[in-house]
Parts: sequence; structure tokens; C-alpha cells
Amino acid sequence: MNEKRQKLWILFKTMFILSSCTFGGGFVIVSLMKKKFVEELNWLEEDEMLDVTAITQSSPGPLVVNASVMVGFRVAGIPGSLAAVLGSILPPMIILSVISLFYEQFRTNKIVAIALQVMRAGVAAVILDVVINLAQNVCKTRRFLYIAMMIVAFICTCFLKVSAMIIIFVCLGIGLLDLIVSLRKNKGKGV
Repeated sequence: MNEKRQKLWILFKTMFILSSCTFGGGFVIVSLMKKKFVEELNWLEEDEMLDVTAITQSSPGPLVVNASVMVGFRVAGIPGSLAAVLGSILPPMIILSVISLFYEQFRTNKIVAIALQVMRAGVAAVILDVVINLAQNVCKTRRFLYIAMMIVAFICTCFLKVSAMIIIFVCLGIGLLDLIVSLRKNKGKGV
């Protein structure tokens, strides 16, 4: 098996396994993708994974599919995106198809209800881990603007109940203004 095929197989297999065993939405699987693609396989840098998380969160569509597209493309181009997306969407499609056949039995089963309650605690812990890692990465930039934006966005979301979409667009606007100012400063310095 040549190197490109092997990478495609690893992408598909990894995303299939992660998607099969992940409960709790996109942030949970992004954390697991980080561990696999950054820490184990060394296919991505930590900063790249942070960028993937930020872009996929602010893009329309399921976070897992968006992250799969980006990670797959970064690792193996368009075939990598296709392999990663296929690996991501097959498990939930299969599982939900089976559950839909037996929905009434699942809905009334006390063991399934208890299992789902227990999984929520684990999901909350994994999401908290992702939030802490993202916040640490923002703080590592040592940019007052980014840290202040993070704190203000948190306050607006949690206490003022501002829509996440509004927060994302405002942060995007501030980021673009910051970029323009930085480019002008660098142009003035002749960089």
C-alpha cells in the first residue's frame, strides 16, 4: 500500500472510529481529533488544530463534518477530505438508521435512559477540557485584544444571552480590523 493510500485509510479509519465512539457533539470529537492528529500522528500543529476549531465553529454545517473536511484536506488534499468526511458521517448514519427502526423500544427503555444520563457527565467533562485548552491557547498569544475578546464574548453569551452568531460576526469584524491595522503598520515599516 503506497503512502497516499495509507494516509487516506488512516484518515477514514480514524474518523470512523472517533465518530462511532463520540457522544456529545462537535467539540468532543474535535478534542479527540487533536489528540490523534496533533499528538499521536503529528500530522498537524497545535496552532493549526486551533485554527481548524475556530473556522469550523464559525462555518455553517455540522462541526464534525467541517473539521473532517479541513483536516482531511490538510493531510491529503481533496481525497483526504472525502475520506475523512465519509469516515465521519457513516457511523451516525448507520446508528441513527438502526435506532429509528427500534425508536419506541429505545424511548421507553430505562437502561438506555440511565446510560444517556451517565454519558452526559462524560460529555460535559470533555467539552470543559476543550474550552480550557482553547482558552489557554488564546492566553498564550499574549495579545490583550484576543484575551479581552474571549472574556467579553463569554460574558455576552453566558450572562447577556447574546446570540453566538452575533458574537462570531463581531469577533470576525474585530479580527479583520486588527489584521488591516497590522498590515498597515508592517507596510509603513517596509516589511
